[in-house]
Amino acid sequence: MLDLNFIRENIDIVKKACQDKSMPVDVDLVLELDKKKRALMTEIENLKAEQNKISRMGKGGDNESEKARQIEKAKELKDKIKQKEPELEKTDEDLKALLLKLPNIPLGDVPVGKSEDENKVIKTVGKKPVFDFDVKSHWQLAEALDLIDKERASKVTGSRFAYLKGDFVILQLAMFRFALDVLCSEKTLALIAKKAGLKVSTKPFVPVLPPLMIKTAPYSAMDRLDPKEERYKIEGEDLWLQGSAEHVLGTMHMDEVLAEENFPIRYAGMATSFRKEAGTYGKDMEGIIRMHQFDKLEMESLTTAENSLQEHFFMVAIQEYLMSQLGLPYEVMLKCTFDIGKPNARGVDINVWLPGQNKYRETHTADYMTDYQARRLQTKVRRKNGKVELVHTNDATVFSQRPLIAIMENYQQKDGSIAVPKVLQKYTGFKIIKPKK
Repeated sequence: MLDLNFIRENIDIVKKACQDKSMPVDVDLVLELDKKKRALMTEIENLKAEQNKISRMGKGGDNESEKARQIEKAKELKDKIKQKEPELEKTDEDLKALLLKLPNIPLGDVPVGKSEDENKVIKTVGKKPVFDFDVKSHWQLAEALDLIDKERASKVTGSRFAYLKGDFVILQLAMFRFALDVLCSEKTLALIAKKAGLKVSTKPFVPVLPPLMIKTAPYSAMDRLDPKEERYKIEGEDLWLQGSAEHVLGTMHMDEVLAEENFPIRYAGMATSFRKEAGTYGKDMEGIIRMHQFDKLEMESLTTAENSLQEHFFMVAIQEYLMSQLGLPYEVMLKCTFDIGKPNARGVDINVWLPGQNKYRETHTADYMTDYQARRLQTKVRRKNGKVELVHTNDATVFSQRPLIAIMENYQQKDGSIAVPKVLQKYTGFKIIKPKK
């Protein structure tokens, strides 16, 4: 949520953000309601002050006629206050509803665009593998190696679910464990920051296994509940299945004031996440590109304002390090205003090369929210000078299951086996996934 003072002083900037993000909100009405609310508050305060003045004067003392006049006046004041307070409450509700619709202000380097086609590739890293045999997709490889079973899963749960099996499970756990070793190593984080030319804290991330459900109020405060058609609601409960680990990590410290000496606060949360994938009927039905249920490791951080943008760049650098260590070719994409989302001031995607599809597909997202989320969450930092401010938030993908797809397709062998990236071999205990005899 944007600060009202900022809106009053930067009307044109706010209007442009609404236009650039294709989120039409009547900013002029916001200002009208704000003005009306302040006028009503002043009017009610003046009426209450007059009411208190009469009370202090004793309502006319011993003069009966004056006493009766003052009592009548006090009654009139009470009735006026009673009439104005519901109007103030309604105006405040209308104002809050509009404020919640206003998007965050994009940073200056965010491309203005009306569709995801206007996202900008800013870097391409790694060489695409060259094969001397017909390349297979990950689902063709998985079927031959008996790693994924969607047919049986459909009997149990319906479409877009799968049983993951055998060495595929070991490979996934190896990938997540490798990532946690990176995130929990101050030495490795320092190397990543140095290579990226960033002056940031090298404080390790704290591993977290968060709840998989979240109440409506914190979900809404996180500004990740919408679009509701993407979320799973628990029938008869004020609970939703979270759609990504940052939804339950970013809400951990809502309504708290945190000491500056503990910053940055960094979490690495692993969760099984759930999305309805509404509006994707018939799209990506083969394999496990787009699932209702998927495992995901996510970074979430709380920083002070002056360090938050560098933290965003640091998270992207971590993502690039992980992909480079896996030996996967990828591109870094700066998302346009249409695609970054309502709470984001900036967004970056990393897309991996998939030989089986002959194109890049998204594996990572890094979201920079400034203080937009924290204003709704009321998560604050007490600075060393005693001043209390809103924190700034960042979140970013560490790994989902999509890099596993990329490993399968980029490391496939002529005989249908899959080589394991060298960095993961100490975690898997094997160097290649072979067909079972």
